[in-house]
Amino acid sequence: MRLSARAESLSPSLTLSIIAKAARMRAEGHDICSLSAGEPDFDTPGFICDAAVEALRQGKTRYGPAAGEPALRCAIAAKLYRDNRLDTNSQQVLVTNGGKQALFNLFQVLLGPGDEALIPAPYWLSYPEMARLAGARFTVLPTRLEDGFCLDPDQLEAAIGPDSRLLVLNSPGNPGGNVYDRGQLQAIASVLRQHPQVLVVSDEIYEHIIYADNRHHSLPAVAPDLASRCFVVNGFAKGWAMTGWRVGYLAGDADVIAKAAALQSQSTSNVCTFAQYGALAALEGLRDCIRTMLAAFAERRAFMLRGLAAFPQLKLSAPRGAFYLFPDISATGMDSISFCDRLLQLHKVAVVPGIAFGDDRCVRLSFASDTTNLMEGLRRLGAFLGG
Repeated sequence: MRLSARAESLSPSLTLSIIAKAARMRAEGHDICSLSAGEPDFDTPGFICDAAVEALRQGKTRYGPAAGEPALRCAIAAKLYRDNRLDTNSQQVLVTNGGKQALFNLFQVLLGPGDEALIPAPYWLSYPEMARLAGARFTVLPTRLEDGFCLDPDQLEAAIGPDSRLLVLNSPGNPGGNVYDRGQLQAIASVLRQHPQVLVVSDEIYEHIIYADNRHHSLPAVAPDLASRCFVVNGFAKGWAMTGWRVGYLAGDADVIAKAAALQSQSTSNVCTFAQYGALAALEGLRDCIRTMLAAFAERRAFMLRGLAAFPQLKLSAPRGAFYLFPDISATGMDSISFCDRLLQLHKVAVVPGIAFGDDRCVRLSFASDTTNLMEGLRRLGAFLGG
């Protein structure tokens, strides 16, 4: 069977492969301690579920507009104005099947053969594949643990060429936990002003998971003169523990949004109708549920930072956002895949190799898990590093 060149070029998700391997071992009777989860370990808040159930009872089970329910598009536009200081209307919003489809649609309508995407590393593992699927090439811009995995403006300036079309920013970031402060975004904006052909996608899916005195800033709000060149991706998966609901959104220039909606109409069409009413309730409801989750994540973060500090083989930057740790394992002499395979085989701990995120020196550990599991994970990791 001959496959298309597009299909042949695809790489499977290493995150999903590790999870699948751990699941197989668990099914075989092994006691697996997983630190690989990319989702909150909390239930979706009850008031959101209730809204979806009520929508079902009201018959919200039919096809809807491909771009999303009008009420939800309006609520997202209002949220962007209220929370992020982005002057947005509903025609500039597309409701998508999770943040992943928002990114995929945007890459498809903006990128093509000859175009280049600029992707700081470590990166969320789907960015390069999405660029490749759009027929574009990508250039990885490595960042440093010592800089909190944030992009250096001089590095960006040096990387931009005539074919550069799209810069990908992810803040708070997966897997590095990086959070760009206002000054850093202003410095990046100064570079972008010199290169009007470069557009920006700001992936803000971890917006609500941020620690200490750090604050979330959106590039188009920091640099309003660049707003027409910026696209924001966000969703409900992380902040409201709605990963399986598959509701995200893309916001930006209305003409680009219209093209992305047309693409969606020819692929998946509308997001599950009654799920959108759950998302609407999330936006309109109180945010106590977010604060509760954040408090738990903050405690776990502190616990893991204390625990990992006991291992001299690991070099660590404290994450300012999201719920991952991305320690440098270079001192162990292992690459990230060898480290993860051996840890899983010998001590039954599942973590994700950093090579999946563009940095083979590191591995990703998730603290989206209860303290008992985290404590056991640290114990086993200590046995592995000490053995």
